[in-house]
Amino acid sequence: MITVRVRLFAALRERAGHAEITITVPAGSRAGDVWPLLGLGEEPAGVQLAVNRAYASRGEPLADHDEVAFIPPVSGGGPEPFVLLTNDPIDVGVLVAHVAHPAAGAITTFQGTVRDNARDRDVLRLEYEVFAEMALAELRVIAAGVALRHNLLAIAVAHRAGRCEIGEATVAIACSAAHREAALTACQETIDTLKQRVPIWKKEFYADGAQWIGVGS
Repeated sequence: MITVRVRLFAALRERAGHAEITITVPAGSRAGDVWPLLGLGEEPAGVQLAVNRAYASRGEPLADHDEVAFIPPVSGGGPEPFVLLTNDPIDVGVLVAHVAHPAAGAITTFQGTVRDNARDRDVLRLEYEVFAEMALAELRVIAAGVALRHNLLAIAVAHRAGRCEIGEATVAIACSAAHREAALTACQETIDTLKQRVPIWKKEFYADGAQWIGVGS
């Protein structure tokens, strides 16, 4: 076991009831292993980590007597994102309702749908396999980061799991902002980042077989 000093700030400090605490963690632990040991519930979206007063990834290895700080978004943070993984058809109207805001000058949406051809083959249907717990956490982090960078009023993201038929939406995003440029850019950034980072795999079914397509497809 090793000893780690944990520091908390702002809303995280108020949630915990203290600004710092010393805990023991197993040898070989990484920075991202600390939060679940604090007993503070689910880690809020948008929180950054610092190890020994330098920003660090959640995979940063820890040594005895290291200091780990959990840093909430500055300047009050962005809106809490709405994220959803579902086996049911996506209703984009529900996402739009989640991002509706009286200060919104623009609401943008994006839908990715199942097309009937890919890689020069006729597609019959898709099936998605999802590492659900990690995917939801990553969706929250992505959406919260996009909301902060583009000063969004609200953001909502939904992705399908399981079987999807031709023409059905597999992913949908809604963003609201005071101005259209921010909302449009945020939608684009969200889908591009989601494709790179969220652990979701697609299987395409054809008349003569099937093929797994990895993250990023």
